[in-house]
Amino acid sequence: MRILIAEDEALLCGQIKKALALEGHAVDTAGDGEEAAHLGATEPYDVIILDIGLPTKDGITILKEWRKAGVETPVLILTARDGWSERVNGLDAGADDYMSKPFHMPELSARLRALLRRRSGMSNPVFARGPLEFDTRTQRVVVSGFPVELTAQECAVLAYLIHNAGRMVSRTELSEHIYEYDGERDSNTIAVFVTRLRKKLGADIITTVRGRGYTIDGG
Repeated sequence: MRILIAEDEALLCGQIKKALALEGHAVDTAGDGEEAAHLGATEPYDVIILDIGLPTKDGITILKEWRKAGVETPVLILTARDGWSERVNGLDAGADDYMSKPFHMPELSARLRALLRRRSGMSNPVFARGPLEFDTRTQRVVVSGFPVELTAQECAVLAYLIHNAGRMVSRTELSEHIYEYDGERDSNTIAVFVTRLRKKLGADIITTVRGRGYTIDGG
């Protein structure tokens, strides 16, 4: 899944990015409000972490602009301002969740996973279809009771298809959600990842919509 971190504290931003990248996410960062506003409005993120106190433009203003423009990406506000009125303002501006600094990274990760599941309509953190089980908390894949090892990119493709189960996803869309902003996005390699996934998970797990993309049964 692809995440934007809008945070001007470089050290903290780097720590969050490293932790989320280790979990298999593609992570972009913005160090000021103008950059954050532009990326959030023009790039297809799955979730955004937004600091309120950004330079050049504050987070609440950015969030209101996104929502007014129709940007529906889930937003988690992360800020040192921990007063109840600040939380109310953030949530009323369109935020989906709110965390105060300092925080524990496992909790931030759990909240992001919850936002992603909510957006996908998943109540259970473990996705199960036929012989396949995919734990969204740990990225653990099991087929017919046996664990299956996937590469980071194979797991990213599978995770995105699962979070969009029941909907056709094009190669272009997949490449936009598994690579970072400055990454080399080659939609042709998606077919390679899908072929590998079928060999490891079973040929019937992922369905090809000829000339359009791929889908996983939504149940």
